[in-house]
Amino acid sequence: MKILRGDVIEDIFQSSIALLNGNLVAFPTETVYGLGSDACNPVALKRIFQVKNRPANHPLIVHLSSKYQMKYWCKSIPDYGVKLADEFWPGPMTLILPKSDLANDLVTGNQRTVALRVPSDRIANLLLCEFESLGGLGIAAPSANLFGQVSATNSSIVNNAIGSSLIVGDVILDGGKTSIGIESTIIDCTRAIPRILRPGFITQEMVEKLLGINLSDNENLDVPKYSGQFKSHYSPKAKVKVGGPYESGAGFIALDSFSTPKSLIRLCTPSDNKSYASQLYESFAKADELKLSTVHVILAQGDDIAVAINDRIIKASYN
Repeated sequence: MKILRGDVIEDIFQSSIALLNGNLVAFPTETVYGLGSDACNPVALKRIFQVKNRPANHPLIVHLSSKYQMKYWCKSIPDYGVKLADEFWPGPMTLILPKSDLANDLVTGNQRTVALRVPSDRIANLLLCEFESLGGLGIAAPSANLFGQVSATNSSIVNNAIGSSLIVGDVILDGGKTSIGIESTIIDCTRAIPRILRPGFITQEMVEKLLGINLSDNENLDVPKYSGQFKSHYSPKAKVKVGGPYESGAGFIALDSFSTPKSLIRLCTPSDNKSYASQLYESFAKADELKLSTVHVILAQGDDIAVAINDRIIKASYN
């Protein structure tokens, strides 16, 4: 395994060649690092599941260089899906659409749908454009971590989590710290009205404002499998507890407006919800580096990205 630099064009090229050769490439996006393979290579796709210890029926997200690549991967796109893509791509949004024949069962989790995303991170886009220029059609990539554990927001976390499982020919493409820090919003576009399956930076309010609709409550309808759907997810080795009672020597994560309780170890001091999202996973990783047994977390406040932050915190607390 090599660690290459995302700001070096030759390293982007070498990473693209690695993908074409059937190897894995961990790369940055604006949300978290992804563990990518050629989305059309079944052997490489199987290695993603092996490295992550990921359930074989859990679908992957196909990353594309632009919305124009969607035509290869999906049979149809509703009008509101086109509007969402036009407004929020490139960006931290994943759309679930009826799959084309190109989308194999390893990518879709044996479903009739496929998850697509166009990241806005510069390095991710350069990698995708180079890979596609060499004949690739998309990079399938879940988060670059062990399944159910903390998503990586820098290359060191990637290396610590899965570096020992990578082999000669695989690459970690170092692009520094990710800007958003939590996974993309996932929107189901297979019905008359869209459904947000996983909250993220693109909020329900933003979707409703764009489309001029109120998103209906579809909880009683069948939901396709999607990344991050399990009750327990995004967990560090430390036990995550929401609020108190506080244990002496435990970690503490909260907005800077909350003072640190006596005898707790402050892991971050975000000033607002955006910086909270950016620092959350890094703080979980720091807790594990310090070998803390417990981390106490105060939920974010508001109805913006706070919804996504709290989703990740609550799922991490089920570890």
